[in-house]
Amino acid sequence: MFVSTPVPAPPEAAKPRPPRPPLKWAGGKRWLVPHLKPLWLPHRHRRLVEPFCGGLAVTLGLMPERALLNDINPHLINFFSWLRRGLRITIPMAYDAELYYRHRRRFNELIRAGGSDSEEAAQLFYYLNRTCYNGLCRFNRRGEFNVPFGRYRRINYQQDFSEYAAVFKNWEFTCGDFQQVPLKPDDFVYADPPYDAEFRQYSKEGFSWEDQVRLTYWLARHPGPVVLSNQATDRIVRLYADLGFELKFVGGPRLISCTGDRRPVREVLALKNL
Repeated sequence: MFVSTPVPAPPEAAKPRPPRPPLKWAGGKRWLVPHLKPLWLPHRHRRLVEPFCGGLAVTLGLMPERALLNDINPHLINFFSWLRRGLRITIPMAYDAELYYRHRRRFNELIRAGGSDSEEAAQLFYYLNRTCYNGLCRFNRRGEFNVPFGRYRRINYQQDFSEYAAVFKNWEFTCGDFQQVPLKPDDFVYADPPYDAEFRQYSKEGFSWEDQVRLTYWLARHPGPVVLSNQATDRIVRLYADLGFELKFVGGPRLISCTGDRRPVREVLALKNL
């Protein structure tokens, strides 16, 4: 006699792992995601807004359903815009100094000619990012990329970015000053401005102490949840404390400096309305 044995229901299918950040990004906060996730999860029904989205390490680590991602670097946002369309790299890519400087010249030609929003510019930006020195993204006052050739043993280049199209489907990308970001009252804002340090030239505009102050006052007025991270310099800590942020301190790696210095830094998380 055959007796059927109930089969337990399979566990809920695990969500596929999000893709890795597509760029090498100086000062990226992937290491900070374990500290941010407990702050984000109670608010995951909200829209995540990043005024300084950088290389998307935090957004891809938190994987919100909805996101508004801004950066002042138009080449970065152009690259992400083409990823939404399923970018495939067709230009030659190799760890070769002659090829690097040829591609850098072409990229800067496109900038001067008004072609920085093209697919070719997005492909060149990816190659330069992967091949340049120390993962820097630096522009001179004319807006031209000026990072020298990097030193690596090998580089793994990616050609097919189709996996990002589905992930980015409900994410909106904007380019401009952080105060132009159209916040909604219930948005969860995570802001990671350039460090209060000597190297701040991620875009031709740079980021001054006055910008740090302007950002902090702007975020202090937001009625929704806010998490702000920065290097814990004395004046940053005073600024955040004076505006009523709750402060938490964590140790983290120094991921970038203009001298290659990689000593650990003390990071501050400034929290409001959590």
